Amino acid sequence: MEKIKIKFPDGSVKEFDKGITGYQIAESISRRLADEALAIKINGRVRELNVPLTEYAEVQILTFDDEEGKEVYWHSSSHLMAHAIQSLHPEAKFGVGPAIENGFYYDFDINTQLSEDDLRKIEEKMITIAGENHPFERVELPKEKAIEFFSKKGDQYKLEILSELDDKNEVISIYNEGDFTDLCTGPHLPSTGKIKYVKLLSVSGSYWRGDEKNKQLQRIYGISFPKKKMLDEYLQKLEEAKRRDHRKLGRELEIFLITNNVGPGLPIWLPKGTILRETLENFLKEEQRKRGYLPVITPHIGNINLYKTSGHYPYYKDSQFPPIKFEEGNEEYLLKPMNCPHHFQIYASKSRSYRDLPIRYAEFGTVYRYEQSGELNGLTRVRCFSVDDSHIFVRQDQLKDEVCNVIELIQVVFNQMGFKEFTTQLSFRDDNVEKYGGDLSLWDKAQQEIKEAADMMGLNYIIEEGEAAFYGPKIDFMVKDALGRKWQLGTVQIDYVMPERFNLEYIGSDGQKHRPVVIHRAPFGSLERFIGVLIEHYAGEFPLWLAPVQVAVLPISQNYFDYATEVYNAFKQNGIRAELDDRNEKIGYKIRDWETKKVKYMVIVGEKEKENKTVSVRQHKEGDKGSLGISEFIDKIAAEIKNKS
Repeated sequence: MEKIKIKFPDGSVKEFDKGITGYQIAESISRRLADEALAIKINGRVRELNVPLTEYAEVQILTFDDEEGKEVYWHSSSHLMAHAIQSLHPEAKFGVGPAIENGFYYDFDINTQLSEDDLRKIEEKMITIAGENHPFERVELPKEKAIEFFSKKGDQYKLEILSELDDKNEVISIYNEGDFTDLCTGPHLPSTGKIKYVKLLSVSGSYWRGDEKNKQLQRIYGISFPKKKMLDEYLQKLEEAKRRDHRKLGRELEIFLITNNVGPGLPIWLPKGTILRETLENFLKEEQRKRGYLPVITPHIGNINLYKTSGHYPYYKDSQFPPIKFEEGNEEYLLKPMNCPHHFQIYASKSRSYRDLPIRYAEFGTVYRYEQSGELNGLTRVRCFSVDDSHIFVRQDQLKDEVCNVIELIQVVFNQMGFKEFTTQLSFRDDNVEKYGGDLSLWDKAQQEIKEAADMMGLNYIIEEGEAAFYGPKIDFMVKDALGRKWQLGTVQIDYVMPERFNLEYIGSDGQKHRPVVIHRAPFGSLERFIGVLIEHYAGEFPLWLAPVQVAVLPISQNYFDYATEVYNAFKQNGIRAELDDRNEKIGYKIRDWETKKVKYMVIVGEKEKENKTVSVRQHKEGDKGSLGISEFIDKIAAEIKNKS
């Protein structure tokens, strides 16, 4: 039997018979690995375990511990769910059913509006089908045969997907799973029996292809695991996530308000939320001041031609508010979708020398997008949001150092906010997509430069093609919150395209005109999204320097209101954000109420405190901390605020 060599992730190389499968390789290593194996990665591509290997390859056996293993597991679970839906609702037509970051979903069209009880029935059917251990069988067939199959089935959604494939002779893959067949590129698990524990979480409406003009389908979200303990832990985390939901806490802590009277996706910042927001802004403004940024302010609207020049108008056209038309002068304006074209006007307003660069403009600029109503979600998906935007104009020889400086600033922000774990993604162009502007040679140069800067800063990154902005590659930062969930927040981008479109120039040391390179950056990203994530990360229990209310002053009774006012004024005079609780309520009630408001410190004053000029200190969740003199306590918390501990 002819032999082939296989290289493993640890660098070891072993010989196997030609034609060996991933499952057989796993079995040769250990019985446990064979039991836990879900798929195999061959030369960087994830495939089914039954694929034969016929030549040298680098392989990795994927289990549920691997992100790509989870993706295969959850994508197969979405097929299992579709199988169960078809068994219970034979008239069902299916859209798409991908794996997502946590679990899976499937969009489908049936005659019945599903309820919680229906989800339970689908769950039970999934477990039954999984127990039958149907293999996932891949079948390849010509496009015309696939069209014939789904035409007989009457599934217009699969036919629409097939119609968009250009080559009529292209080989199409479908997967059979018992009596259920689905259009899919795979890969999948060996069989349904691998799927052990399932929980369907919710059902919602979803327009086909995300277009409100199309029919609204139903979407079921679910999660699945190979072990019951994993499911139990996930459901516990889900309950904790509900407790931390920023929409719930934002209302309870009086941070923001969204009302249909103003409009969906248009948040109103209440006093406490405004204090929180301004504290974040002031923190970043101070960090920017140290690094030579210049503050600017630009209008909320602009002439539509400005965005046509930049490319934002055609690129974001479908998600913009309609143009504002004025009869006088026959002019059209847009609510600005981006701040950058405005900043380019500032740069171009006068002649620039090579000695002037880098120039760093910074603005907390509000932009507008008409997100679909079904996509709106508290502060994390809105229709107007403020970006901590900056555009840095540099010479070529300054570019990498400046990108490294931006990365360092983003790291400072994340560390200060308590985001200790984050990963990065280098978002590059996809040569098969036409959205990108500019010279491809400059794109290649920008991608190489941003990668070198990431390497210089020691970033742990992956490269994702197709995720670049239409004008340049970028580094996207994904942080993990207290529950281990990933959020895309900060970004830094290199742009050779906009300087060309806006004819931006500087006079070089040679006396000739040159193009600057533009760096776009936003450590927070969107302030709205960032604060929504912060609320959930801290469960509303902000560190003292960020807290809208840092101290609550609680007189035991109305008899000590004068002294409580004296204490309250002392806090205010020292820049400490305090509230005086002058309600005629029992002290126990007040303490319990302020605990629910998550204020870190309460100071209680009565006869003894008034006589001794002290305060009795309570700390959120920790209780009585004893008595301190007013000045002593002020010094203590002032130091805590200053150190941002």
